[in-house]
Amino acid sequence: MNTTDAATQANVTVATIRTWCRHGVVTATKRAGRWIIDTASLAARIAIGKMKRPTKPAVLTTETLIAIGGRRWQKNGMDRVYINNWHEFAGLEASYYKTGNVSSASFQGRSIANGRVAGIMGAIDKVWFDAADGKLHASYYDGARTYEIRFWNGVRDTFDLVGATFDGIKAAVASL
Repeated sequence: MNTTDAATQANVTVATIRTWCRHGVVTATKRAGRWIIDTASLAARIAIGKMKRPTKPAVLTTETLIAIGGRRWQKNGMDRVYINNWHEFAGLEASYYKTGNVSSASFQGRSIANGRVAGIMGAIDKVWFDAADGKLHASYYDGARTYEIRFWNGVRDTFDLVGATFDGIKAAVASL
């Protein structure tokens, strides 16, 4: 089998197939300057790639939340870690001009109007981890738990903003 056919079958690029051949990931021989790949070896590599690794559970502790950028606060017997950049974990990205105005914005990879950034950022007041109960908490305004966003293509979509934030935080902790 040639590299083009192997790439199509494995759903990878031809360059990836060539790298696999050079490193011995698949059994292959070079004839007249071209790789000839053993089909059984390629099938075995594809099967290995499809295996799912168990996901590492997110262990929420004060240390792990500080490691992802949280700020610890202790007072009157309370021990919390505040996540001030919660919007990044929710999937909100914005770039700014020197004046402070938004120059471009996206939410979970989809472009949104620049004026929507302030509304999303104002929807949730605080996000914190409470060391006493080991849970994430959020303080948000009425109706802000689910937030409707209108994208550039005119599509309106409703998001669980708090849920997206908590999922992003847990994913960041799990990747430590």
